[in-house]
Amino acid sequence: MPLSFCIVDDDASARKMLQHIIEDSGLGEVTGTAGGGAEGVRQILSEPPDIVLMDLLMPDQDGIEVIDSLRAQGCSSRFVMISQIENQDMVGRAYRSGIEFFIRKPINRIEVETVLRKINERYALGHYLDEIKSSLKKLEDLRSAPLAAQNKRTVREAIQPILMNMGLIGESGSRDMIAIMELLLERGGEAGGNLPPLKELYRQTAATYKTKPEDIAKEVKAIEQRLRRALMAGLTNLASLGLTDYGNPRFEYYAPLYFDFEDVRMKMKEIEEGREPGNSKGKVNIKKFLQVLFIEVQEQLGG
Repeated sequence: MPLSFCIVDDDASARKMLQHIIEDSGLGEVTGTAGGGAEGVRQILSEPPDIVLMDLLMPDQDGIEVIDSLRAQGCSSRFVMISQIENQDMVGRAYRSGIEFFIRKPINRIEVETVLRKINERYALGHYLDEIKSSLKKLEDLRSAPLAAQNKRTVREAIQPILMNMGLIGESGSRDMIAIMELLLERGGEAGGNLPPLKELYRQTAATYKTKPEDIAKEVKAIEQRLRRALMAGLTNLASLGLTDYGNPRFEYYAPLYFDFEDVRMKMKEIEEGREPGNSKGKVNIKKFLQVLFIEVQEQLGG
């Protein structure tokens, strides 16, 4: 069954263009459109679509406010934000509101098709994983409570396959990732993968390695450096994999989930042009990576 889409954008030409791209490319069916936030909320709640394409800036409400309103009213649609805004704070707010991807204006057909195909694949994968989880839960219910407790997985066991799939298992920063996840789970992480400020998280983790205040201060800086090096290695591994095989399941799943899409594209371009990684500092979003990792570890451990 094709996915259903709703387009919320105050630009009528943009709505028309997006509808043509979706339907001409066989990506799904546009079941509703709206020219503003309030109209979009009414349209989406009356006929909930699978995917919503949401403009960031509209006359009556910005897209982030609309998404927050819809979430508060129980909307389970997936969101893709559309805007020409380059402000990183705004983009960060959009991702924190729960969007899947960010499409920049002016609208580029190839980018829209690529992003929406990823959404389709992720939607299908999520549905498949839900079915697997449902089946596994039925099996778990058949086990006795003592046996389930005896076979409880550790944080290390949950995280190692994830790091291995991104080529991070040999990086020194992987030890810090495991320590951070253990710390968050031990102290009770917040819902949705929200983390304390990174510096505080590094300090708490450093205190599990060192005891003297001066040693802890040095270790905080070392942890950040190790994490950044590890994430750059993971980003490079996935970008190289994407260049070799864009349809590889590991690239399709881990690259957009753990890294910012723009950083992945820049790294792929850097590799494709033959520039040595050492000649470019590059950038990685450490907080996003740790948030996603924490959510996945929580899910695997049943937290």
